[in-house]
Amino acid sequence: MGMIDASVLERVLASALRTGGDFAEVFAEDRRSSSALLDDGRVEELTSGRDRGAGIRVVVGDTTGFAHTADLSEAGLLAAAEAAAAAARGGGGGVRTVALGPVIAPGRGFDIEIAPIEVPKARKVALLTQADETARSVAGAISQVSVNYSDSLRRILVANSDGLLAEDETVRTFFAVSCVATGDTGLQTGRETVGHTIGFELFDRYDIDDLARRAADRALTKLAARPAPSGQMPVVIGSGGGGVLFHEACGHGLEADLVSKGASVFAGRVGQQVASRGVTVVDDGTMAREWGNIAIDDEGHPAQRNVLIEDGILTDYMWDQLRARSEGRPSSGNGRRQSYQHLPMVRMTNTYLLAGTEEPEDIIASTERGVYVKHLGGGQVNTATGDFVFGMTEAYLIENGEVTEPLREGNLIGNGPEVLQRIDALGNDFAMGPPGTCGKDGQGVPVGDGVPTLRVTSLTIGGTAA
Repeated sequence: MGMIDASVLERVLASALRTGGDFAEVFAEDRRSSSALLDDGRVEELTSGRDRGAGIRVVVGDTTGFAHTADLSEAGLLAAAEAAAAAARGGGGGVRTVALGPVIAPGRGFDIEIAPIEVPKARKVALLTQADETARSVAGAISQVSVNYSDSLRRILVANSDGLLAEDETVRTFFAVSCVATGDTGLQTGRETVGHTIGFELFDRYDIDDLARRAADRALTKLAARPAPSGQMPVVIGSGGGGVLFHEACGHGLEADLVSKGASVFAGRVGQQVASRGVTVVDDGTMAREWGNIAIDDEGHPAQRNVLIEDGILTDYMWDQLRARSEGRPSSGNGRRQSYQHLPMVRMTNTYLLAGTEEPEDIIASTERGVYVKHLGGGQVNTATGDFVFGMTEAYLIENGEVTEPLREGNLIGNGPEVLQRIDALGNDFAMGPPGTCGKDGQGVPVGDGVPTLRVTSLTIGGTAA
């Protein structure tokens, strides 16, 4: 790809270290994206954009200086390097020469088959209108439909004063259908999303009509839903749809920056049992085609499969370069940033619970009364305490070991560490959930999550039923 010549990078890094820096890094990015929205039967104009620039980080002791620029010329990069060095400067001086050697990333193990940038706009727009027509044809009660399409091509280059030089290219494609159904209970919504780190071949793998019908059916089902109950009861979480709970409730608490700040309930607990036996939690940036797939992280380190909790025992945290460096250990490939305008921090990639051995039907059948959650919505978590609240976007009552009536207007309320300890059944039907964007300190990055069907012996349902 060669965004910036290696000799230029070496001079920029040398300049960044001239006043006594301990570490310097250049992160360059060239991102192209396109998107289209259909709303209320009208296709909005297909938009496209390009963002290109570099961020330069200089570390002196515990102080980090950072500057970014859209000017990738040598003069522009040198100016940014001087600004970052000035911000981090602690005195000293002298010249430090940096020799760069390429990092050989393991690669993704798959190729992009159809580059979205080469697909005509008309073909992308046709997907929107097809989904709209299919969703509306399901029932007259479908009163609103919105459809989103987006794709992106992101090229990055990372060079640092340790001699690292790495480059990568990532393509992602996304599609979502949202429906509103109108009935006696008011307005109810249903949504279906797909997204993978692949090209336009996404639409060879997924049927647009099927996605649209599922979104419409979800909204229609909720028209007949009864208010969710309130109180503590067993909760069965369906495969795929509940992964976001564990992303939020325990994933963030396993990020080394939050651990080092004392803002995690899992701080100082490596080697301890933090979950039920049989519970294994993994973060894996190498998962082929998943939304959080990366070949290298945004600090140039190869993606890895990191086991965080194994058979209930906390084995490790996720690490970026600076936190790992301070602990005298390697990065786990979890240094990520939203763009060249942001500093990297510890972030998840694809975070999931491994499957167990039980049949999903048996887990439900052995639950006398409870709630079956097929899909969770957005939520909030306090990483220092592990307390969380999540909305249930699709849930059903379990009565006498059978899934019965659909529920609405309910939240799941609990505590991450307690949930891990209360898992008493794991299904053999692991699946990844829909694509997600994880927000942290004002930055968003693409992530994936997944779970098998599982049962938590007791969670608080915050419903509206009397």
